[in-house]
Amino acid sequence: VQLQASGGGLVQAGGSLRLSCTASGRAFSRYVMGWFRQAPGKEREFVAAITWSSPITIYADSVKGRFTISRDIAKNTMYLRMNSLEPEDTAVYYCAARGRFATPATMTLSSSYDYWGQGTQVTVSS
Repeated sequence: VQLQASGGGLVQAGGSLRLSCTASGRAFSRYVMGWFRQAPGKEREFVAAITWSSPITIYADSVKGRFTISRDIAKNTMYLRMNSLEPEDTAVYYCAARGRFATPATMTLSSSYDYWGQGTQVTVSS
């Protein structure tokens, strides 16, 4: 199973980006997919998550109202639409997937996820 994240780049503050995460390889059941990010010198932190079948979405407080997570089952792809970007959003963004049931609290923990993508850099200039 491979997760391929893409869509990162350099954008000015106030701008927008859309990240994508496509799953490939053998079929695997997934209950939830999520986005995490890691800025230089900081720990990896939760950004957003979405359950795959009947979508429930959760967000970190720092991105609520600015970021939107979604998924396209037919394309086997998860998205993160990021609006009103701030320099504090600068980080490497990782996508992840978990095959088993998870509570909303569990979905926010990086240790809960079974598969990870390679990361895509997002840089927001002031």
